[in-house]
Amino acid sequence: MKLLSMTVAAVMAASPVMADLVFPSLSYRTGPYAANGIPFADGYEDYFTLLNERDGGIGGVPARVLECETGYNTEKGVECYEATKGEGALVYQPLSTGITYQLIPKATADGIPVHSMGYGRTSAKNGAVFSNIFNYPANYWDGASHAVNHILDVNGGDISGKKIALVYHNSAYGKEPIRTLEELSKKHGYELMLLPVDHPGQEQKSQWLQVRQQRPDYVLMWGWGVMNQVAIQEAANIRYNMENFIGIWWSGSENDVLPAGDGADGYKALTFHNIGSEYPLYDDLQKYVIDAGKAAGAGDQVGTVLYNRGMYAAMLAAEAAKTAQKISGTAEITPAMMRAGMEALEMTEAKMAALGLPNFGPEFSVSCENHGGNGLGAVKQWDASAGAWNLITGYEASDQDVIGPLVEADSAAFAAESGITPGC
Repeated sequence: MKLLSMTVAAVMAASPVMADLVFPSLSYRTGPYAANGIPFADGYEDYFTLLNERDGGIGGVPARVLECETGYNTEKGVECYEATKGEGALVYQPLSTGITYQLIPKATADGIPVHSMGYGRTSAKNGAVFSNIFNYPANYWDGASHAVNHILDVNGGDISGKKIALVYHNSAYGKEPIRTLEELSKKHGYELMLLPVDHPGQEQKSQWLQVRQQRPDYVLMWGWGVMNQVAIQEAANIRYNMENFIGIWWSGSENDVLPAGDGADGYKALTFHNIGSEYPLYDDLQKYVIDAGKAAGAGDQVGTVLYNRGMYAAMLAAEAAKTAQKISGTAEITPAMMRAGMEALEMTEAKMAALGLPNFGPEFSVSCENHGGNGLGAVKQWDASAGAWNLITGYEASDQDVIGPLVEADSAAFAAESGITPGC
């Protein structure tokens, strides 16, 4: 028996051991933004757990989520990156525009891709300049255009003379849409009113006093965490018409509207993925992850907006990894191979349906020139009586006549500052 055991051990030692595919999770389960960070982190990890338990990993290789707590703090986020990049990290999803900005030069130098899904530096859409940074399926400038397009739609295409206020987190994140909204105001003739809110956003009396006094026709919000809850409650307090209050996709979770009760009814937010849990994939999540006691959290966030978003982010990462495996001809991919897989990613309705997520997100494709996808987005609205979000539009295009030149100009300036010669 001893000889047999030694023989088996020798064979195992001589056989190649497949390394895990490592997906770091720069999470924040603590701090003022924890209520939003937790469901995203849960959805992200649960999807990879599902792939391991149901499919044996990705291409036969187990996926390993390497979680590191950032507290939504840029310095801690960079520390997490430095502490985990040597573990074979394939792609980083910082879930913070501030952290993303700091990782752009670091990750590019290290040859590791970053996916800032719907956030981060918008001009990173230009892959000819930002070789390792991806922000598909849509970015903040797309979101600004989606909001303005929706306002145009409900006003018969004419918003000249209207006043639109932007209530925004006074950070790199919140400032991101300003340039686009300014350009769109020149095109459509509306007046833009800027109302910054300092971190974490619990005090907004002065901003909403200005809203009450100046009576903007529409209010847009680029908020996160408690800032969203406070803003929606303050809007309800001054009886602002919620149908004219539109948040970016990071200002449209259940956490944001539930505290205001009926006062939040009619509030709108943008999205680049669908809502709820009525998809075949969730049956598998229930069976292989939640009922099996392998969920990242308590299992009570499944189907919520931010759980879905974390799951969607993991799904896109897994599909890029599969693409990389196919391109490279090996299941054990490197960060460079992962980057190539992300750049060749194509998400079709047929593929999403096969994954158990029919009509869950917009179709899009990525290329060297376009790391941002097709920029499609939709509008959803909160129904307080039902306690649910409802999509009220399909996925629609942003105004690339305005956004395209802005992306080109900003990425060209970055290339000049950084000594980058653009090219694909």
